Amino acid sequence: MTVKHYNYFVIGAGSGGVRSARIAASYGAKVGVAEYSSLGGTCVNLGCVPKKLMAYAADYHEHFEDAKGYGWGTPDNVQFDWQKLISNKNNEISRLNGIYKNLLQGSGVEVINGYASFTDAYTLDIDGQKVTADKFLIAVGGTPRRPNVPGGDLMITSDEFFHWPDMPKRAVILGGGYIAVEFAHILNSLGAHVTLLYRGELFMRGFDEDIRIALAEEMKKQGIDLRFNCDINSVEKNGDRYSVHTTTGDILECDLPISAIGRDPNVKRLGLEAAGIKQSENGQIITSEYQTNIEHIYALGDVSNQNNLTPVAIQEGHVLADRLFGGHIDRKVNYNNIATAVFSSPPLSTVGLTEEDAIKKGYDITIYKSNFKPMKHTLSGRDERALMKIIVDKTNDKVLGLHMMGVDAPEIMQGFAVALNCGATKADFDQTMAMHPTSAEEFVTMRTAVK
Repeated sequence: MTVKHYNYFVIGAGSGGVRSARIAASYGAKVGVAEYSSLGGTCVNLGCVPKKLMAYAADYHEHFEDAKGYGWGTPDNVQFDWQKLISNKNNEISRLNGIYKNLLQGSGVEVINGYASFTDAYTLDIDGQKVTADKFLIAVGGTPRRPNVPGGDLMITSDEFFHWPDMPKRAVILGGGYIAVEFAHILNSLGAHVTLLYRGELFMRGFDEDIRIALAEEMKKQGIDLRFNCDINSVEKNGDRYSVHTTTGDILECDLPISAIGRDPNVKRLGLEAAGIKQSENGQIITSEYQTNIEHIYALGDVSNQNNLTPVAIQEGHVLADRLFGGHIDRKVNYNNIATAVFSSPPLSTVGLTEEDAIKKGYDITIYKSNFKPMKHTLSGRDERALMKIIVDKTNDKVLGLHMMGVDAPEIMQGFAVALNCGATKADFDQTMAMHPTSAEEFVTMRTAVK
């Protein structure tokens, strides 16, 4: 049997793995990539990209309604076609798959289709083909989790949602994070009745408390049935209908039960034990700056125990290749002030510390906050609020965190993330000229602190 040898072999052709492979190849390394599914990984195929496209589709419902206040008549026979959306989304994903293929081929990276499994610390078996390498990168991502209750396997996850054949009329979503909230927005705005169950007091754990409360209020206005302190006991199926039994004694009938309770690292077939790679209790590969306990093996992205966000994995993959093959041994990933967005309705975006985290870390803080009706809705008549919040360190005036709920929040926050990484102070914000009339100007015009 022929054994292929590489300088660098990447397991998983997602965003982080592809970037690392391309950069390593650009330095002259002989690079291979193993991928058993579509190129681009979760983000392109079953995550960020299709989610954002479907959120765009959902937003049009409000746009049509809001147009009336601006003098537009009601369009005749406006109907939503779920199958057309799914088909157009699939075409776009296929286009992106092709781009990833061309990027890898153009960089001289060899792609091997199949499952890769370690047989020892220097050897992989890829569906019967042996591969050895000087260095390995594991970037296989994660897989959605279903609840461990009777009938829990009947629930669909994000993997199936993006290819679901028919528009559901009633959906029950279990979870309280990004995916649960975003799916609730998508389905509710497209016309489904949505019930969201979360086992805790309030969803979006880890976000600023004021933002969490404000989003819950807005979602309730939209008709989404939010049920906190509520979990699932069991799920049953009768024909095309499902019965979801809750811990509060209710039986919820629906035609689409969705599990959005998190993801598990995709490690089952990797043969990590054969390579001696250490894992945490939940299966994630233990890393320190993407270095595993095995000197020549690295891991990043959702399979590791670090920040599980696509842009983080991309930067990690790039920096790792720079250090291993480009001679830039001092390059590091900046994990400070990682901005993030939730494409809910209204969307959320945040960068830096929450009020709660700042207090826990011992900062003496000043809070600035603005809660207002966006200018757009003065004529649309929509009952929707925006919330913006600044966390400031009293000792040196440095801005520690920014938080926003409102239209265009993700687009607004990206620029402010740069400001925080530059060490901006509240005085810097105050002397920045406002761009009027915008929502973004609130961040540079807030002058009165709140308790």
